[in-house]
Amino acid sequence: MRHNKGFNHLGRQAGHRDAMLSNMASSLILHKRISTTVAKAKALKMYVEPLITKSKIDSTHSRRVVFSYLQNKDSVAELFRDVAVKVANRPGGYTRILKTGTRVGDSAEMCIIELVDYNANYSQSAGETTKKSTTRRRRSSAKKADAAVVADAVEVKEEPAAESEASQEEKAE
Repeated sequence: MRHNKGFNHLGRQAGHRDAMLSNMASSLILHKRISTTVAKAKALKMYVEPLITKSKIDSTHSRRVVFSYLQNKDSVAELFRDVAVKVANRPGGYTRILKTGTRVGDSAEMCIIELVDYNANYSQSAGETTKKSTTRRRRSSAKKADAAVVADAVEVKEEPAAESEASQEEKAE
C-alpha cells in the first residue's frame, strides 16, 4: 500500500528518477527555461526550489549539499554566482510552470518551466503595474472648474497678442 507517499514516482525506479531530476535541475539552472511534461515539471519544482533556497547562503557546506544533488560543477557555480543573487529577496516560488498544450505523439500535457526572475516579459509587466497603482475616476467638479479657468486664461492671452499685431501693422504703414 502506498498510503501517505507524497511524491510522483514518474514511472521510474529511484536511481533513474534521481538522475533524471538532477539532470533536469542542472539544465534549468544553466538555461533558465526548459520544456518538459507537466508531471516532470511539478516533480522538478519540488526538487529544485529547496536547492535554490540553500544557495542563498554561500558557504562551503551549502555548496557541497547542492553539489550532492546536482553533480555538475558548472550548474552549482551558476546557481551560487548568478541565480542566488537574483532571488535573494524572494521568499520562495522561484519557478513558474506555463502550460503549452499537448505533445503530438502521445498527447502528453507539455509545459515550460522557468526561473521567475529571468523572464523579462513578466517582470516588465509587473514593474508597470506597481508604478501605476491609481485607478481611473471621473474628474471632480473642482478639476473641471480649474480646467475652465485655464482655458479662459489661454483665450485672454491670445486677445492681447492679436491687438499687438494690429498695432505693429499700423506702425508699419
